[in-house]
Amino acid sequence: MSQMHQQAALSNCPSCAEPLESGDRFCGACGYDLSASAAPSGDTPTLTMNNGSVPRPSSPAEDEGARGAVWPRAQQQEAAAHPSGTHLPTDLPGMDSDGSPLPSPTAPGAPGPGVRFDRPDEPDEYPLQAPDPRVAAESGAPGESAAMCVACRAGRVDSDGYCENCGHAQPRERDHMEQESGPVAAVSDRGLRHHRNEDAFAVGTTALPDGSAATVAIVCDGVSSATRPDDASLAASRAASECLLAALPRGTHPQQAMHEAIVAASHAVDALAEEPASAREHSPHQNAPACTLVGAVVTAGLLVVGWVGDSRAYWVPLDRTAPPARLTEDDSWAAQMVAAGLMSEAEAYADERAHAITGWLGADAYELEPHTASFKPDRPGVVVVCTDGLWNYAESAEEMAGVLPLDAAARPLHSAQVLVGHALDGGGHDNVTVAVVPFPAPPQGAGSA
Repeated sequence: MSQMHQQAALSNCPSCAEPLESGDRFCGACGYDLSASAAPSGDTPTLTMNNGSVPRPSSPAEDEGARGAVWPRAQQQEAAAHPSGTHLPTDLPGMDSDGSPLPSPTAPGAPGPGVRFDRPDEPDEYPLQAPDPRVAAESGAPGESAAMCVACRAGRVDSDGYCENCGHAQPRERDHMEQESGPVAAVSDRGLRHHRNEDAFAVGTTALPDGSAATVAIVCDGVSSATRPDDASLAASRAASECLLAALPRGTHPQQAMHEAIVAASHAVDALAEEPASAREHSPHQNAPACTLVGAVVTAGLLVVGWVGDSRAYWVPLDRTAPPARLTEDDSWAAQMVAAGLMSEAEAYADERAHAITGWLGADAYELEPHTASFKPDRPGVVVVCTDGLWNYAESAEEMAGVLPLDAAARPLHSAQVLVGHALDGGGHDNVTVAVVPFPAPPQGAGSA
């Protein structure tokens, strides 16, 4: 009977204020259990919170619909009593939907059911960029002086080879190279038109079995139409120089040592073509690396030159009244035309095919024919060993002698710099490399002045 009486006493749902029919045990709109509101409880009713928010104030219509519910009356406080502190909804003990107490709150950060107010630490969604290792390296080594830009002379050069101030690309190691070894010196420059230096050189001194000195100079010019010409010239110059410096102290005749050095250089360049088959599949049209070579060996009384290709060696006596001479013959189309008597030298070298070489070092060379020649000059002088990047601007022996400084024997490095500068001033269309070797070789231990 009490249940029937409770249903009859309720005209609206205490939960959603929807009208009720007589005999309803559950609200048809929200499913509220109408029998639960029959017995008024002395405890404070549990407030349903959406996502932890405070419920909105009820409208007058909702208040009118909820008049049937019995709400506990707040206790009156005495005037002298201090007002109670403000309580947040989270300060009140919660009840589960079946009326049982909620589980004890979990420790902050630990997973638990229900609404959580202990916001866990969230990862940073926008992490800062990692510090630049270049800056870290600089800060870790304050004593090291950073390279300065060659263009603006103010900015530092980063590890990529660019100025941090003006952005100018800095010269690479092989763009300009200079070396002096005792009485011999060499200079190589990229030139003004090429994007890299495909020339290479090697200079050095050693002692013959009798204790006298020997000077060695090797100059190589990479074939631009071949693959990796810069690697070819570097490998050839190193192999030839190492072979000469090892053979001469053993007593090998300088001319025979030069021949063996050219063969060793050829093998070094050939080895560059031994690449995996997969590399050929990706670049089937690549040809073998190739280069030219010219070298000189100077002793106390003997001058030996060797070459393959169109790099040259010139003889310039210190007494400029004596005639200079070109010591090599090009392996080129123009030289063949002149040798066959089909063209004059002027006509042949004016042809666009003049610089097409007929001999070179490389796996695809027709046949290796090292050229060697020995001379016994009767007076002191200087041997100029160079690539076509120089002799294009001083082709004849007289022209080469005209641009070589008079003190070349005493200042070989300065003279090599002057010759390279002459080619650059003329246009610098090609890489420029030159070695200056005084003759005769000075006594062991003596160097340039």
